[in-house]
Amino acid sequence: MPAHTLLPSVLLDRVSFAWDDGTPALNDVSGAFGTGRTGLVGRNGTGKSTLLRLIAGELTPAAGHVTTSSDVAYLPQRLTLDVDRPVAELLGVFAPLTALRAIESGDDDPRHFDAIGSDWDIEARAHGALAEAGLAPDMLDRSVGELSGGESVLAAIAGIRLRGAPIALLDEPTNNLDRDARARLGDMVRDWRGTLIVVSHDVSLLELMDSTAELYGSELSVFGGPYSQWKAWLDAEQDAARRAEKTAAQAVRREKRQRIEAETTIAHRQSMGRKAQVQKRVPPIVAGNLQRAAQVSAGKLRGEKAEREAAARATLDAAERRVREDDSVRIDLPDPGVPAGRRIATLGDGEHSWIVQGPERVALVGANGAGKTTLLEALVASAGGAGAPWPAVVERAQRDETLRPVATAQTDRVGYLPQRMDGLDEGASVLENVAAAAPQVPIPELRNRLARFLIRGDAVSRPVSTLSGGERFRVALARLLLADPAPQLIVLDEPTNNLDLDTVDQLVDALAAYRGAVLVVSHDDAFLSRLGIDLTLELHRDGGLTEQ
Repeated sequence: MPAHTLLPSVLLDRVSFAWDDGTPALNDVSGAFGTGRTGLVGRNGTGKSTLLRLIAGELTPAAGHVTTSSDVAYLPQRLTLDVDRPVAELLGVFAPLTALRAIESGDDDPRHFDAIGSDWDIEARAHGALAEAGLAPDMLDRSVGELSGGESVLAAIAGIRLRGAPIALLDEPTNNLDRDARARLGDMVRDWRGTLIVVSHDVSLLELMDSTAELYGSELSVFGGPYSQWKAWLDAEQDAARRAEKTAAQAVRREKRQRIEAETTIAHRQSMGRKAQVQKRVPPIVAGNLQRAAQVSAGKLRGEKAEREAAARATLDAAERRVREDDSVRIDLPDPGVPAGRRIATLGDGEHSWIVQGPERVALVGANGAGKTTLLEALVASAGGAGAPWPAVVERAQRDETLRPVATAQTDRVGYLPQRMDGLDEGASVLENVAAAAPQVPIPELRNRLARFLIRGDAVSRPVSTLSGGERFRVALARLLLADPAPQLIVLDEPTNNLDLDTVDQLVDALAAYRGAVLVVSHDDAFLSRLGIDLTLELHRDGGLTEQ
């Protein structure tokens, strides 16, 4: 793999970490991140988010050391769950801004002057940072809960740039961002100074990186190029590894065959020697000398053949280690028994309406803050019993029944995968969360089904609060897809957030074979293009719906 040539700003020396319940997250990881922009990739659950938190100082290694050359700023993956946090705090200007406004109101407490320091222009610079992110100045006085998920992420990234931290860590920053917001983030990344480490499954964002780092099997490797170049290198390396494995396996079979042939030859010679001695064709002294010579020759031949076979097996072992045999999530959706043309749901804006029928695929698009999630929650709440696993969804939808647009389900079998994963019981185990949606399914059978989502063994007993974003998604997806009875309508809100690319492939394949209706909100154009969308509706900020 090409070497990383830039100066290191983050060094990892045999770093290990385990959660409180003993579950290992990282084991003996060593490596370095250089200055410039690096995309950190890897399968869900490999420890990417944990690694960022260790670098940021939020977690302490159980063993090993993390060394950084400068201050570190960190954007967590689940930022949007902290709904009461002031936007000014996201920007890192809450204390000096509060002090500045206190002074402007006539409070001359010396502590305010200390809080401001030399940042007398902090409000103007904060407005400038928000503008760079495409956000309005009045957002400075709001809370995270008043912003869309995408707006909150952009505000936090703007704050990192405003503070000018030499090392910045972004964990899945494009989650929740609409097309315009992703474009603005791309512009900020292109102009980023210092060290930037980004955990992402967004290929477009990864293409803006100077380097690509992969966390695989507790090994951190860094490639000097963006994602597409790294992927091409990895594919070529794996092709070569598979060819080497095939050649090595052929060599083992050949050496084994030659060893067996040699043993047959030795046995034949020994048999002939004994026969000659019995028939007294040679004197005893000569026979003894011949026997000893034959034994020496046989031992030498055996040794040579054994060495050659052992060497061939060692080569095969090395070749096999190069070949990746990764497990993949296997998603098989049950047949929900939806006849073609069966009315499943109605979406409208008061003036126009659209009927969703089985097995249609409908995409809902629109800018951040337009209310797409609100529409989905209204639809789920209208399904009656199907809203039971999501009491918060029903409560929010019932607070304002006059909202536009309107959405009504014509089935009570609606499966919902929310964007923020806030319907999971954080304190309960994975198994308990999934069993709540399928109370009639025996626990052993649930364990078997969870294994198809790569949730096996002791992992089913882990509290949801300890899971990574990708692992949380798999639990939420398993709860949706293992529900009994099977949903006739699957509602997905930004399903590719936190998903590794292999699992996205599995989800696309599963949805292609699913015979129910699908309603999906996504800003991932590549994902939508693979679903075979039948109808695309755009939701506008005024609540209007238009067909694209």
